[in-house]
Amino acid sequence: MLRIRSTALAVALLPAAVAVVLLAGRATGHLGAGTGWDLARWITGGLAVVSLLLAALVAVVVARARPALSPSVPISEKSAPDLYRLVRDLADRLEVPAPSAIALTPDCDSWLEDRTHRAHGPPRRSGAPAGGERRVPEAPVLVIGSPFLWWMRVAELRALLAPVVAGTGPSSHPDIAAARRFIRGLDAAVAVAARARRPVRDLPLRFVGRVARLLLRAGREHATIMERAVATAASERAQTVDYGLRIVAQEQVGLAYAGWDRLLTRVALPAWRMGRWPSRLDAGVVSALTELSRRDRLADGFASRLGERPACDLLEEPGAIDRAASLLAARLFHGGPAEPGPDWSPVGWNQYPEEVVDRKWRLEAARLHRVLDNLPATALPAPPPASAAPAQEPASAAPPLSYARTAARTPGDRPAERPSADEPSLGPPADEPSLSLPADEPSLGPPAADRRDEPQPAPAPGPTLARVIDRLAQGESAGDLVAARLGAEVEREEREEAARQAARGTSQQDAALGVAWGDGMAEGGLPLFPLQPPRTGRELLADHVTAMVCCAAVDTAGAAPGLDWLDGPALLVDGARRADLGRPVLSLVDDGDAEPLRGWLTTIGVRPEKPVRLV
Repeated sequence: MLRIRSTALAVALLPAAVAVVLLAGRATGHLGAGTGWDLARWITGGLAVVSLLLAALVAVVVARARPALSPSVPISEKSAPDLYRLVRDLADRLEVPAPSAIALTPDCDSWLEDRTHRAHGPPRRSGAPAGGERRVPEAPVLVIGSPFLWWMRVAELRALLAPVVAGTGPSSHPDIAAARRFIRGLDAAVAVAARARRPVRDLPLRFVGRVARLLLRAGREHATIMERAVATAASERAQTVDYGLRIVAQEQVGLAYAGWDRLLTRVALPAWRMGRWPSRLDAGVVSALTELSRRDRLADGFASRLGERPACDLLEEPGAIDRAASLLAARLFHGGPAEPGPDWSPVGWNQYPEEVVDRKWRLEAARLHRVLDNLPATALPAPPPASAAPAQEPASAAPPLSYARTAARTPGDRPAERPSADEPSLGPPADEPSLSLPADEPSLGPPAADRRDEPQPAPAPGPTLARVIDRLAQGESAGDLVAARLGAEVEREEREEAARQAARGTSQQDAALGVAWGDGMAEGGLPLFPLQPPRTGRELLADHVTAMVCCAAVDTAGAAPGLDWLDGPALLVDGARRADLGRPVLSLVDDGDAEPLRGWLTTIGVRPEKPVRLV
């Protein structure tokens, strides 16, 4: 990289060198005078001036551009003296400089980061002369993944950090440090040029961006070779420290990554979408990995380590650090605000089932019924003919029945009665003896004269699961329109939320909170690292139908919302999780076949004709 930098500098100085030679030759008489030589001197002189100006422009932008920082939560020595002592002892054993500071990031990785750029340091004191203070070169900052502190034991963390801390030795080498500063400066210059929006005034910045990209492409292979050599040297130096334990720690890294990914995508993401952020994500990863150890035979035995001292004991206030890391994770992976507020409040794991799971189901059920309300009315499929020849029904009573008014498919004492065409949904299935019908209702079963004087029940208000089943059971393509409208509705809500986040989040808020963000959030308030790709219409429809089923189970069958550490929101029936709902819902959504779902509802005791409570 230093050779490439020297080559670029030589190319920039070449016209000036040629101009100096021509001028010196004219002054000494070694180069003859004449119109041709004078014209050559003027041309080379002009090219030299332009080249020097452009080179100065590139050098100034590269030097002043602020390199991006990895989003992290700084940890002061006062808040983690034991952790700083462990790292310094490790550096002494490796005979390398100790890191200048420690920071945590909500990711399963650890690295060293150079933060010696003048933009990352404290501001210059007022009244101090320019250049009167020179920044003393500092060792890089050690960035540790926060899930490691909660899942790993102290000895495992020390073994895991050994090769990382050993990298401070090569980082202090002048040539390696200069090459890394050059690469970071070019990368920052590219970022500055990418933010240029004005076509004329930002033309110089676009030129700098092209030059920086050219230099980065030219030095890509050299930088890769250099970093591989640094990593190899650090690994060889770290072999003298807990080598056997480091192999075990590497196994824990893979397990921690799997548990962390499931916790974010299945548990945290539903809460973030509702404006709530779990405040103890790192503590939750321990529960998730413990559950994974219980389910997975490959992870069997890992939970037995929990009796040893966890690495989070090295922090003075692990709860406060976990809260800060959880808020940072929400902003990284979802694009949430920089600080809590009325629409962005924390939630504990004890309140998660009621405040997140139940509310999520009811919000999605309400959205599904809003979409159904805006759809055009369609005819429902006609019921199969009855086996017995009933009394003749008038032609006006021919419209098909909804699922709420069809005969139950479980064996009973008598066939079910069928209401008239203009009769609204009556609530419970028709084969239950507690249901009363109007006096003028044609019956398919025995006479109901003994119940004729009973009062007529009022129509059941509110949305029902039966309405959803009726709509989707019309055929394989019945859900296409619902899925398309539902996808459009969700996309509209996400755009509105992104606009609100873009208006709220600023880099000044990050600086006030003490969070190192570099250049801040991505444009438009979007997350820097989105967890999931956009869901398809069918996937959204399946999620919303599942939410509607769960709402009906909670309201009519005594079920309860729950939390599964690996799968997220869960439906609890009699205290046990029911994980068999996915296949019946997919059968309804994809194939229009409602029979598996109807059988599941009957087994649980859900009343689909009863209205559910929505948000």
